[in-house]
Amino acid sequence: MTFFAGVLTFILVINCLLLILLILVQLPKKDAGAGLAFGGGTADALFGAGSGNMLTKITKWATVVFLLLALFLGYLQDKYHNQNNAADFTKKVQEKQLQAPTPAPAPAPQPGAQTVPPAASTPAATIPAGISGAAATATNSAK
Repeated sequence: MTFFAGVLTFILVINCLLLILLILVQLPKKDAGAGLAFGGGTADALFGAGSGNMLTKITKWATVVFLLLALFLGYLQDKYHNQNNAADFTKKVQEKQLQAPTPAPAPAPQPGAQTVPPAASTPAATIPAGISGAAATATNSAK
């Protein structure tokens, strides 16, 4: 499919170059336009005196081909990049959820079990070793 899209893209680029050439070569209306930059009689010199109708028809068909190729290439690219649909997406999400481990519930606390350490042992552990007993008592009571 990518080769086919590449060929169509190449044709689209060639069509764009053809459109640029056709638009620049056409006779300007009221002596204005980009055709004057290349000389006023360019279309007459290349295709003959009655070439206005032929160039107009070729330009219209090249424009139609450009539009159709651009739309078709956009459709092909959309199909190429979005091959998965919503059902496939939800299926993959559900598979990932089944593969993910579920966390084990926390054990329930036992009735009557003490979870907090006794308060008397905590302040004694924070007293520095160089403080005397009276200073330690004053420090504990201040806390």
